[in-house]
Amino acid sequence: MARPGFPLSSWPWRAAGYLVSGAVFGAVVLVALAGLAVTGGVLAVVLVGLPLLVGLALAGIPVAWVERRRLRLLGPEPVPAWHGEPAATGLWAWLTTRLRERATWQELGYALLFATLLWPVDALLVCVGLLVPAGVVATPVLMATVGDGREAKVVKLWTVTTWPTAFAVAVLGLLLMAVGAYVLGVGAGARAGLARLLLTPRDGAGEGELDARVVELTRSRVRLVDAFEAERRRIERDLHDGAQQRLVALTMTLGLARLDAPRGPLADQLAKAHEEAGLALAELRELIHGIHPKVLADYGLQAAVADAADRSVVPVDVAVELPGRLPQAVEAAGYFVVCEALANVAKHSGAERARVRGGHTAGRLWLEVRDDGRGGARAPGDGSGGGSGLTGLADRVSVLDGRLVLSSPPGGPTLLRVEIPCEPIEATTGPCG
Repeated sequence: MARPGFPLSSWPWRAAGYLVSGAVFGAVVLVALAGLAVTGGVLAVVLVGLPLLVGLALAGIPVAWVERRRLRLLGPEPVPAWHGEPAATGLWAWLTTRLRERATWQELGYALLFATLLWPVDALLVCVGLLVPAGVVATPVLMATVGDGREAKVVKLWTVTTWPTAFAVAVLGLLLMAVGAYVLGVGAGARAGLARLLLTPRDGAGEGELDARVVELTRSRVRLVDAFEAERRRIERDLHDGAQQRLVALTMTLGLARLDAPRGPLADQLAKAHEEAGLALAELRELIHGIHPKVLADYGLQAAVADAADRSVVPVDVAVELPGRLPQAVEAAGYFVVCEALANVAKHSGAERARVRGGHTAGRLWLEVRDDGRGGARAPGDGSGGGSGLTGLADRVSVLDGRLVLSSPPGGPTLLRVEIPCEPIEATTGPCG
């Protein structure tokens, strides 16, 4: 607007288009809102008007949609909508999502302000910046047509009776048109700025969309965990049915060859190969068990925890009682937490005995691993460095909306507790341990 050529540029016309469309659209919005309010209020006593009142509450959404597109007349920078996506499909899910969003009510407030105050301001700016200067410029035309060449009313305020005066007034109108261009530019800019302010989410707004994104992020993380567990089971199955069976066959073949070979260097080499094949088979079985133990897949967490306790170097007392099979991701997370805890007990605690307790209470799986060792273990994510081996498991538990807590004061005892919200999906036969 500071440039000398502004009145001759396209901006005054764009500003005029924005203000004229605002005046027309605002009048339409006023009639529509008043009609919805009156009709819905009258018919609400017989429940017929309730949908109209719901429509009134949602009226700000189409008004804001039109306003965002009108703003493009004055600049390319868009004003994004900040409505969240419904969690489900269908009209009811869409309605409940919109009625709970802060954006819906903020846009309704803008629609009410637009219908009662802003569009008259748009109309006033159009009159002052465009219609009045245009009427002054048109004085000679009005004198020649309406006034029969004898007189003309200048914006209905004073009368011109001579042609020189009419043309002088027209020149004055041209100057007013230039001034009006600036009036239109300033007025349209202020109106657009106010619209952008009111239609843009403020601090704390857009929380519906943010919540929806958080929900979707959580769901995607859960899907990744499920996919990871499915891949673990596939690898375990392939190793069990493929590589392990081949190693078993190789071990048996080497054993038979060892029996048939005469004493000598060949027999010694066969014996060594047979022992190495046996060690490889044992390591592969341990690897398969660590990837996804078959007892966990076939019999559930309760039996898998008892099996882990039986394989522990440190004696372990087990008292786990679950009402049924749990979701696969929950069982896997609980099992590997227990296994990691027992491995830490054997490696670092110096404990003589450990105890594993667990159950399902108030919709949550809980497991506790306690030992009588020296303590001093570090909790995952405490910033102390070194790591405890439980950080990855704590992340997995958090994905399932659970929590993992470690208490290990110097001198012991150490207590690890994990809680994961879940519900049983299949009955089991009874307690274990």
